[in-house]
Amino acid sequence: MWATAGGWGWLCEGGGVSFDVAALRAQFPALDSGLAFFDGPGGTQTPRAVAEAIAATLTGPLSNRGVVSSSELNAERAVGEFRSAYADLLGVDARGIVHGRSATQLTYDFSRHLAKQWRAGDEIVVSRLDHDSNVRPWVQAAERAGVTVRGADFDTGSGEFDLGSLERALSERTRLVAVTAASNVLGTVPPLRRIADLVHEVGALLYVDGVHYAAHRLVDVAALGADLFVCSPYKFLGPHCGVLAAAPELLETIRPDKLVPSTDVVPERFEFGTLPYEMLAGATAAVDFLAAIDPGDGVTRRERLASSLASVHEHETALRQRLEAGLRGLGDVVTLYSGAVDRTPTLLMNFAGRDARAGQAHLASLDVLAPAGSFYAYEPFVALKLDAALRVGLAPYNTVEEIDRLIDGLISWTDSPVRG
Repeated sequence: MWATAGGWGWLCEGGGVSFDVAALRAQFPALDSGLAFFDGPGGTQTPRAVAEAIAATLTGPLSNRGVVSSSELNAERAVGEFRSAYADLLGVDARGIVHGRSATQLTYDFSRHLAKQWRAGDEIVVSRLDHDSNVRPWVQAAERAGVTVRGADFDTGSGEFDLGSLERALSERTRLVAVTAASNVLGTVPPLRRIADLVHEVGALLYVDGVHYAAHRLVDVAALGADLFVCSPYKFLGPHCGVLAAAPELLETIRPDKLVPSTDVVPERFEFGTLPYEMLAGATAAVDFLAAIDPGDGVTRRERLASSLASVHEHETALRQRLEAGLRGLGDVVTLYSGAVDRTPTLLMNFAGRDARAGQAHLASLDVLAPAGSFYAYEPFVALKLDAALRVGLAPYNTVEEIDRLIDGLISWTDSPVRG
């Protein structure tokens, strides 16, 4: 075990109270490189425990699932432990946990599954705040089904979700609303419970992209009001895969195309082909790692997750505030697009007269990784009239020292002459 039962305790860091970041960082081999990683929204670094779980499962003994040999039982165990871990992480029944290759793949799959129930005259609503993986699959499914697509907007000045635009888009013909729980570029956290209530009042389903949200907040799918919720373990220290959560009763009403001999049992009717048992084990290890950061007095894994993620939120918020103070020191040279009241520690920015990609390259020369681009957030970038911007996203392993390195790097870049 890589941590004590009590986590890593508490210490003072940069004037704020936080968990012991140094002890946490020691579990991440990639951090020995000296690189400062601010690319968490695109995928976090991986702790040793996750890699070890993958290797141990993959090297077996391992075979297709069954109840006879130890290799079969190891596969069964990997699946069962995965569903149990993500039930605890997301606050749902383990029978409502569906594995997928990615959140994008799961959304494409479920857009096709659900579109079978749509009819001409029906409508769906997508959000212009969203990553394109929660827009295009629904738009394309609607086009094939002859269904009308309406949009919910966001305020380009503040980054806030426009609840009024959603209300205007909804009607008794609405069958589904797709919205993010947190923007992967602006960090905006929409008022999801209020959104859910509006959606359910007209009898529609709410499909929530929780990929960015689940990396920073404890998820309670029912409390949020989501009917279907998707996330990606590699955004919160795990391997590359996707997870969809829903009530088993809802999943029972959805009929996917499938092979004749494959099971029709929920949730496995949605998982095509042999599951990657080693990835499931790694994803389970990521949940256990999160739960051990600061478990407090938690008895159940869900209680330990609640304590740990509350500490992570406090730590990341303090770092975000330090970063924002540093950016204010740059004056008018920086334009910050992330302004919502409720948001994750993710900031999108541009710099007067400068190409964000050049800023990325300058920072990389200083071993500071902060990417520039549009990050598949097609609709937000169209609304903001941007081609590219610099995104800084924080993770539990980031430190005050790294924030200061980032700010110093931006100062040295903006103080240098602009090269044509």
